[in-house]
Amino acid sequence: MDAFYRLQREGNFASTSQIDPSVYFSCFEPYLRQGLDIVYLCFSSGMSGTYRSAMVCMEDLREAFPERTIVCVDTLCASAGEGFLVREAARKQQEGLDIHQLAQWVTEHRLAVCHWFTVDVFEHLRHGGRVSAAAVAGSALHIKPLLHVDEQGCLQVKGKPRGRKKAICAQLAKMCQGWLPDMGRLIVVGHGDDPEAAEQLRAAVAEKFPETQIYIVQIGPIIGAHTGPGMLALIYWGSDR
Repeated sequence: MDAFYRLQREGNFASTSQIDPSVYFSCFEPYLRQGLDIVYLCFSSGMSGTYRSAMVCMEDLREAFPERTIVCVDTLCASAGEGFLVREAARKQQEGLDIHQLAQWVTEHRLAVCHWFTVDVFEHLRHGGRVSAAAVAGSALHIKPLLHVDEQGCLQVKGKPRGRKKAICAQLAKMCQGWLPDMGRLIVVGHGDDPEAAEQLRAAVAEKFPETQIYIVQIGPIIGAHTGPGMLALIYWGSDR
């Protein structure tokens, strides 16, 4: 990932494409042949056609393996937010939920996963077409756009803090407004090749909410292609989706 973000900092742009149904088929079929059922938690349909590809594949697999249960859930989440939901779903599975109960639990709770993040370089989002170019002013003003994933699983610009300190304060303010600790005290801080900024955000959250369990994760190239280097995300259970 170091080389990926280095190339971005040198002015290069990356692009992504949705997963082809045949790729899903090759991944899922071996498990079905072993007699296992599948529940797949898919990347948000609001940002990619991957969910449609998965559904096409699932229909073919149901015909080939009518005795198996195959479920696909649109998480309406992305990147570290999707990972957050998958981790929590795995915890519920360990508590004894069966495949249908698990899919229902994810569907009922997916909109409580809050993603608030800032980007250093807006051009990568604009290049990928994920956010309108008119949504935010230029980086020359040191603006670090505050974005979130909305109820349709799409990206929306919600603020324009200026500078890293104010950007972190804006993220922390959102958590203060909507955090639901009764749902879980897990917090995820994601970063695009900027561990120093991630530690600043982690420390700010830990100081305000010392009872939290905070994980720092690096954002990979797929989402990094759109958010660029310096992206900083805060993920938690909340009411301010």
